[in-house]
Amino acid sequence: MSAVIEARGLSKRAGRATLLDGVGLTVAAGEMVAIIGPNGAGKSTLLRLLSGDLRPNEGAVRLKQRDISSYTPRELAARRAMLSQHINVTFPFTVEEIVLMGAGERSARDAGSLVDAALDEVGLAHFRERQLPTLSGGEQQRAHFARVLVQLAFGEAEHGPGLLLLDEPTSSLDLRHQIDLVEAARRRAASGTAVIAILHDLNLAIRFADRLVVLAGGKLAADGPRADVVTREIIRDIFEIDAVVHQGDDGVPYVLPQSMRAMVPPR
Repeated sequence: MSAVIEARGLSKRAGRATLLDGVGLTVAAGEMVAIIGPNGAGKSTLLRLLSGDLRPNEGAVRLKQRDISSYTPRELAARRAMLSQHINVTFPFTVEEIVLMGAGERSARDAGSLVDAALDEVGLAHFRERQLPTLSGGEQQRAHFARVLVQLAFGEAEHGPGLLLLDEPTSSLDLRHQIDLVEAARRRAASGTAVIAILHDLNLAIRFADRLVVLAGGKLAADGPRADVVTREIIRDIFEIDAVVHQGDDGVPYVLPQSMRAMVPPR
């Protein structure tokens, strides 16, 4: 399938610090890619560059065959949707009002069926009249995910397969809702959306992603199928832990961490 997003030689600096160094990435329509790596590896920086929220110091991003910097904010919102890691809403919007924001300037009547479907998908239909700040952190995250799904649905209806970006979307969710969310993302990929998600849970990333992209120190350390990327050696080198990689009955590997890697002092 055709590429939805292409990034070449992306570098980003903040003062003297290099946050990202020469990273390239291409994701096709219908593909789900998980970005993994230790804290400070540059994962969120890469996602913000891919979303158009940040501009690189070097390199370029093309979204649907067009330089991402050439889109107006409205055009960009119709072609990519992003769920950020931290979203702080203090105004007493209801859950339904938050989800409706994904429809942009469209009326509640025009967006009603998509809002209903998104609320059902994230399991918040019975909370639609609750004020968002009264919900738990995980419930708020699910409401924002529903908003992003509405935005994505309207954009794809007009412009075809789009891009869904998820920055640590499961960090405040319990195990069941973690799986629910990544399964919802997988369904979008199955319908043609390009999905890129930062996931800290290696086994969740392995289970649901088509490809794993590993960042370390702002650089691309690995990019490929899970069987090639999820090795004991890569986990030891990138995460500095010892782990056992097992093969499940369905052929999907899974990781069992054992201990911190023994750091050998220099001679």
